[in-house]
Amino acid sequence: MGKGKLAKFADMETYACVFQYPFAVIQNDSFEMKGRWREMYFKNQNPIVLELGCGKGEYTVGLAKLMPEVNFIGVDIKGARMWTGATQATNEGLRNVAFLRTNIEFIDRFFGPDEVQEIWLTFSDPQMKNPRKRLTSTYFMERYRRFLTDSGRIHLKTDSNFLFTYTTLMAEHNGLPVEQKTANLYGEADADSMAASIQTYYESMWIARGLDIKYLRFLLPHDGTLEEPDVEIALDDYRSYHRSKRSSLEKAK
Repeated sequence: MGKGKLAKFADMETYACVFQYPFAVIQNDSFEMKGRWREMYFKNQNPIVLELGCGKGEYTVGLAKLMPEVNFIGVDIKGARMWTGATQATNEGLRNVAFLRTNIEFIDRFFGPDEVQEIWLTFSDPQMKNPRKRLTSTYFMERYRRFLTDSGRIHLKTDSNFLFTYTTLMAEHNGLPVEQKTANLYGEADADSMAASIQTYYESMWIARGLDIKYLRFLLPHDGTLEEPDVEIALDDYRSYHRSKRSSLEKAK
């Protein structure tokens, strides 16, 4: 039997690499390390990369081990999942890893201008009914611009054809430079080695179920007004692993 949620939260309170700021906290208190992560936590001037919606932190920890010269921060609101990566980082003494438990809607409250170089979005909820909640929507892109360096890099890795198609259209509609795009990451010989180097538990389940993993890497310049693509996209047949389709609709914008 796995460790209970209360025990996991108790552990997290003792981890130096974990910062917990749910909305109930951040709405009243400012985050003192905003713009000062390198100075106050990492104690270096290395690039900072975020994984938004990090879940168990498999990518955050995996990338940190592959690139010790880069600082990685996993962000999610679900602390019981985050505990897995935070515990591994703590036990292995990884100095270039941190975890931030908060709502991603408030992510710009935690980082200053030009403080972050890259963002990873790994298997985000496609939010097929609500464009505003998609982590690749222009709503979130505008938030990322507040702390991402000019033409900072964004990685999307997903099993969702809907989210992959939507994000591709969003990038094309707004003229965002696309560096790589593939609808079958593991089926292409020239696939991005970093994107293909780490495979999460659920990702392996999706692959076993016959789903292709899609990958998109693009840049986000600071200049220009961002607009949503006005295109209807075929919905996925499922919502997430072990869940069936819940909507009678066939398409959405």
